[in-house]
Amino acid sequence: MTTSLTDPAFIRRLESLSLLARRVLGGKLQADRRTNRKGAGVQFADYAEYTLGDDHRAIDWRVYGRLEQLIIKLFELEEDMTLVVLLDTSRSMDSKLDHAKPLAAALAYIALQGLDQVVVYGLSDRLETIVEPCHGRAKLLPLLRSIEAAESGGADTDFDGCCRTLQARHRRRAMVLPVSDFLFPTGFEKGLSLLRYSNHEVFCIQVQDKRDRVCDHRGDAELECVETGQRRRVTISPAEARAYEQAVADWNESLRANCAKRGIGLVSTTTDIAFDDIVQRILRRGGLVA
Repeated sequence: MTTSLTDPAFIRRLESLSLLARRVLGGKLQADRRTNRKGAGVQFADYAEYTLGDDHRAIDWRVYGRLEQLIIKLFELEEDMTLVVLLDTSRSMDSKLDHAKPLAAALAYIALQGLDQVVVYGLSDRLETIVEPCHGRAKLLPLLRSIEAAESGGADTDFDGCCRTLQARHRRRAMVLPVSDFLFPTGFEKGLSLLRYSNHEVFCIQVQDKRDRVCDHRGDAELECVETGQRRRVTISPAEARAYEQAVADWNESLRANCAKRGIGLVSTTTDIAFDDIVQRILRRGGLVA
């Protein structure tokens, strides 16, 4: 059943998740916000000689008392996070998009409530903007409407190409959240490597239909690729059905191993599990961290 993202009952569920995020994570999604730039932050970084114009409140008077030198403390700055949601809108997501949207909307909602910046892209044969970069609680309803209006389309999913486009658009470090079935024709290894090479934090949410993992067909059948339209006549025996299911299991295990290798967080789910159960699981394990 399709969930309306602007329905009051749905928004109340988002508010409950946002309250949980504030209680568990302090309102943030727990991306690493520290930067190499020095300033008046929270985490101590280094000492430096005082120069005219520096904040006198940063002077370490204990050091001055011992050495009679004006030394200031430097701290690592904590920057607002940008949450970049990559919502898979390719045709392979036709049966899963109505489940992926609430997941993406919930985490984007929490980020906006935490005063972080959010941008949402559609992931298919190219990267398309669903929600322009936005900031602040006033953008909550427009964000939900835009995600709700997103439709599936495009040809083969070009995950690598979309990650290259993202790399060009977002030079600063961000939290990148792909929400997808990860059934990409050319795999996911190169795209994930590109994101990590760009120094982004990455957390993957894999959404699959049970029919992706189990083959119930037997006998002669004509199969059509939902993305390319290519057709193939096959005869499906029990042995071939088992081989298909094992291939999908191996593919999903490869995704898990690749994410673990690159320090990428991952949650895998199916469309029969409520979106808020998944978000609660993410929050209780520490947020969007590996």
